[in-house]
Amino acid sequence: MAPAQAHAEVDDGSVSTLAKFLRQALDSQQFEQVLDTNPPTSTAELNALRQDGADKEAKQLPPKAELRAAAAAAEPITQQPQIDLTVIELNRLGRPVSSGTVLMSPQYPDGKAVPVDDNLHTTDVRWRQWDDAGWYANRGQGSIDIVPGRENAPIDFMSPYPASVLKLMVAFGVLRLVDAGRISLDDTYAYQPVTVSSLCGPAGSDTVRNYLDASLTWSSNAGTCAMVKLLHDKGAVDGLNQTFHDLGLETLQLKNTNPANGARWGNPVTMSSLDTAKLLMLVNGGVGTLWKTPGGTSVTAGVLSDASRTFFRSRLAEQGMNVTLSTTNWCGAGYPASGIPQLTPSRWIGADGTVTIPGHGISYGRDVRPCNQKAEVTYAHKNGWVNNSGADAGIVKALPGKGGRTYIVAMFSNLGYQYVDADRPPAGTENVWFTERLAKLGKVIDEYEKRRSS
Repeated sequence: MAPAQAHAEVDDGSVSTLAKFLRQALDSQQFEQVLDTNPPTSTAELNALRQDGADKEAKQLPPKAELRAAAAAAEPITQQPQIDLTVIELNRLGRPVSSGTVLMSPQYPDGKAVPVDDNLHTTDVRWRQWDDAGWYANRGQGSIDIVPGRENAPIDFMSPYPASVLKLMVAFGVLRLVDAGRISLDDTYAYQPVTVSSLCGPAGSDTVRNYLDASLTWSSNAGTCAMVKLLHDKGAVDGLNQTFHDLGLETLQLKNTNPANGARWGNPVTMSSLDTAKLLMLVNGGVGTLWKTPGGTSVTAGVLSDASRTFFRSRLAEQGMNVTLSTTNWCGAGYPASGIPQLTPSRWIGADGTVTIPGHGISYGRDVRPCNQKAEVTYAHKNGWVNNSGADAGIVKALPGKGGRTYIVAMFSNLGYQYVDADRPPAGTENVWFTERLAKLGKVIDEYEKRRSS
């Protein structure tokens, strides 16, 4: 089967109706009104940011008291934040029917809709690697190209660091090894780091299945480090990056990680929202050719076996960190705002209805059962955060009788826990790591998709 026409709704031959909506939705959230709790004020601080960019593990979440103090003293952000947003709408066969990609940055303060062809690909963007210091010092313009040969592309954009959404790439790589018969999900892997990293922790042992589960459901860094080291042990990292390139997912690159311990998740690790959404389309599964690569090769969901796709989807569907585009862990709270109206997985819900994530030591303290009773969709997703990265990507499917929509959303931004809202409550929000404008964006997108499917 040929690819579905991904852009039936166009008015200028290149930008879809969906993309135009997303640009308006992004612009309407007024992200330029967020506050910055830690802007650099000296050359020394800029140099420190450069060091953080080389090794993200060096940047640990501050204690709650420090976060409260920083939020109280926050200053207005100096320029338009960096956001990369894609939505791909799917039909009942899991095939794309429309897509939209929008970029926002100091160069594109009102948002820029990206022309994307019928194979969900664009050559109109010069993708640049994230630069922590450069976002401040160079008005959000990067200096290292992610995809070579795009020097003359009309759009120049520095991709936000993906944070823990990179765990999608790791899981994909490990499951490819499973499908190749090189490992099994039930194999026990002894994680024996040559050097101990503050990100990864000490040596340990568990099954591949359990490591992936922890990595995807509650974002275990230790579990992910073990799987990155496993990929290195098997000599599979370069092959994984080549596979992404061969699939036409050029911006997905798991580069510069440390083979000694699986750490060093720095700015050379890159993901764009468009390629991430396409990766999730493979995980979701679909009939026939989902897209063709720039070289003309058909790409199907068979890139992963049925068993691997089922496992991958099931782990994303058990996501415990529903705190970015969806915010159901804080059901009924005045802050943050409600996002995508998802069903919160029962795995994390206690007898009192509140969500607890043992791996992070977090109890959210809100009864989520009322929100589950009103839930409209499932959201199989992965999010991530560091100080200057807030990201979320997943598969949204309507519950029976709730609108029929199915779509993939992927969002990367520099709006991590360093950036806060002016009306953020002074207490009780220490586990809110993002501006609530991201949740509002998620809700606006979902409401639009509900209307589109009705």
